Amino acid sequence: MKKKLKWPAVLLLAIFLLLQLTNPPRTNPPVKSDLIANTSPPAPVAAVLVAACYDCHSHQTKWPWYSRIAPMSWLIAHDVNEGRENLNLSEWPADDTKRAVRRLEDMSEAISYNEMPPKKYTAIHTDARLTDSQRTALTDWLDAAAEKLKSSAK
Repeated sequence: MKKKLKWPAVLLLAIFLLLQLTNPPRTNPPVKSDLIANTSPPAPVAAVLVAACYDCHSHQTKWPWYSRIAPMSWLIAHDVNEGRENLNLSEWPADDTKRAVRRLEDMSEAISYNEMPPKKYTAIHTDARLTDSQRTALTDWLDAAAEKLKSSAK
């Protein structure tokens, strides 16, 4: 019985080791225009944004140790790339008021409908789990920031 298990175990280990050669790049390009730097939210709101949003939606991702181990590395890199593609807080459109307003409103909507942060992220990252009061403070600030930009554009 032990001999029958030895070779499959060695084969699985070899496959696992070979998979490590396929890790995707973990990049943090330079920040072009940061949301927090451009909008100056209150400190508690900024802290929530960093804890719940910046790992997937900015160039300031904190890559955990397990992001270096395939196949988990593939999932994390995919999620970060997709998050940055959908909304990149490090490429904030400070010079495009309409786009900035739309992004603020979209963020508020996703957060208020509990779509963000996703459960698969908060399952591991407990600091990204938003309480009702944090969620309300964040959406209230996002809505107020959008209204402020709208009124300044007139």
